[in-house]
Amino acid sequence: MRWDDLFADLAAQFDAAQVSVSEEEIADMARAEAATTTLADRLRARLGAQVHLRLHGDHSRQGRLVQAHADWFVLASGHRRSLVPATAIALAWPLAGTAPPAAGLSRRLPFGHALRALAAAAPSVLAVSTAGEHHGRIVRVGRDHLDLATPAAVLSIGWTALLTLDSRP
Repeated sequence: MRWDDLFADLAAQFDAAQVSVSEEEIADMARAEAATTTLADRLRARLGAQVHLRLHGDHSRQGRLVQAHADWFVLASGHRRSLVPATAIALAWPLAGTAPPAAGLSRRLPFGHALRALAAAAPSVLAVSTAGEHHGRIVRVGRDHLDLATPAAVLSIGWTALLTLDSRP
C-alpha cells in the first residue's frame, strides 16, 4: 500500500469517527437540554397561540395564551380571562419546543403579585378550586392563600388548591 493511500484511509477513518462522536454528542446535549426544560418553558413558547389545558380535578380551559410566567399563565377566550397557576396544570397541548430563557420581569413575576393586582383592581371572579367553585372578590392575598369575599362568607383558598381564577364578563 502506498503511503498516500494509507494516510488518506487513516484520514477518512478519523473523519468518520469524528462524525460519529459529533452525532453522539449532539444527541447527549439534546437529552440534557430536554431534562432541564419545564412545562412553563414549553408553554411560554406558545405565547400568542391557542392552547388547551386540562387542570387537576377534570377541569379544562382553552384559549389564546396571553401571559406566560414561570408560576402562572393567562388564557383569553372571548371576553373571559383565566389566570391559571402552573401547579394546577395536569395536561397541556399542543406544545412545541422551548422558548428562550425568560428575561427580566417575566421570569421573576411571582403568582402572588398577579393575585395582588387582581385584589387591587377588585373585579368579580370565579375561583375554581379542588373544593368547588365560588364567585366573589379577592380581598386579601397572603403568602400561600387568598381570601375571597363571597355573598355567604369570606373564604380562604390555599394556592395549592386553586385551579383557576376566571373573569366574569
